[in-house]
Amino acid sequence: MSKITPCLWFDGNAEEAANFYVTLVPDSRIDAVVQASADNPSTPKGGVMMVKFTLGGRKFLGLNGGPMYKFTEAVSFTIDCEDQAEVDKLWEALTADGGSPSDCGWLKDRFGLSWQITPKVLPQLLASDDPGRAQRVMQAMMTMSKLDIAKLSAA
Repeated sequence: MSKITPCLWFDGNAEEAANFYVTLVPDSRIDAVVQASADNPSTPKGGVMMVKFTLGGRKFLGLNGGPMYKFTEAVSFTIDCEDQAEVDKLWEALTADGGSPSDCGWLKDRFGLSWQITPKVLPQLLASDDPGRAQRVMQAMMTMSKLDIAKLSAA
């Protein structure tokens, strides 16, 4: 078990986000919901102060800390996908309801958190012994929003 737990700062919707995230990948669940006490400055008494959850076997903490901090692309989560069907499923789920696609397999979900939806084969293609092929794969990837395994493999 890891001694490090990423803490994600939300503005009142940590429980909603955690409930959504645990539907995305296997070995995910809500572990605990902690209610705020009367003296909590950012969450009314009885409201959800934090959510402890497991996502893909890794522990996370969602904190309802208020509006002063927002997510940026400086921190993102990568999901290694087995195949195009998994890429497509996760891409659609994470960009739905206000999420937004970006370039090279990156996106922001409706909560503002950045994700990289990456086929497991991509690092192998980029590390090809043929430098020309690796360059073609990189060039192909740079033209994509959602990554297309067939097009990357054909590059």
